[in-house]
Amino acid sequence: MCATPIGNLDDVTLRVLGALARADVIACEDTRHTGVLLKRHGVAHGALVSFHEHNEARRARELVGRMREGATVALVSDAGMPAISDPGLALVRGARAAAVEVEVLPGPSAVTTALAASGMGAAHFRFVGFLPRRAGELERLLAGARETTVAFESPRRVAATLRAIAAGDGRRAVTVCRELTKLHEEVRGGLAGELAEHYERHPPRGEIVLVIGPASHTSRAGAQAEAAVEAARELAAAGARPRAAAGVVARLTGARANELYRELTGARGAMPRQ
Repeated sequence: MCATPIGNLDDVTLRVLGALARADVIACEDTRHTGVLLKRHGVAHGALVSFHEHNEARRARELVGRMREGATVALVSDAGMPAISDPGLALVRGARAAAVEVEVLPGPSAVTTALAASGMGAAHFRFVGFLPRRAGELERLLAGARETTVAFESPRRVAATLRAIAAGDGRRAVTVCRELTKLHEEVRGGLAGELAEHYERHPPRGEIVLVIGPASHTSRAGAQAEAAVEAARELAAAGARPRAAAGVVARLTGARANELYRELTGARGAMPRQ
């Protein structure tokens, strides 16, 4: 698994270039995109095959078969680390199930680059992939969050998303990172409402990463969410099973039972594009 540049092609590591040169097969999200990287660095390479969301399951079976016969396969996505909001999980799981060794070669990350650029601190943060489109789902995702949240967003939805964040918490700090490591890189921070006004006047282009600060103490939704979690914890401490405690509090408060249950048990679903 080879991490590739998120923008600037010179950010690729020497280990990745060596692995791409040695591989018998390079599985690419887009063979044309990977071809540009290989040409830029003068890498002589083996066969390029497509590996994307529409053929991932079938192609994974084919590649695992080739690896079992002794072939070395290098997996890349268009940017960042494969299998992080990009194709790759099916191949990793298939390889491990077949007792094929999987080696990860680290490299550039849009998540950590945006987090560092934001200046919001990184002691605790969560990555949630692409943000939900519905305002209610977005509010539930962010309400009461005590850590910084990093997410991807479509440039067409940036202004609307910032408006929705501001509506739920008028003091929410956000940093919008656009085209990281590229020629027109932009990092702009401020309150969500202020940024919404800016991007309504100046619609952004390119790839966007949002770094969203913790909920402010003035967030009504955040306070309600914290109260619901605390109530569920008190029920669990009194002897109720976590699932039952989450269900009771959800019925009384309107909170989502699954989210309360995850808070009680510490369980987390698979986090989605690096």
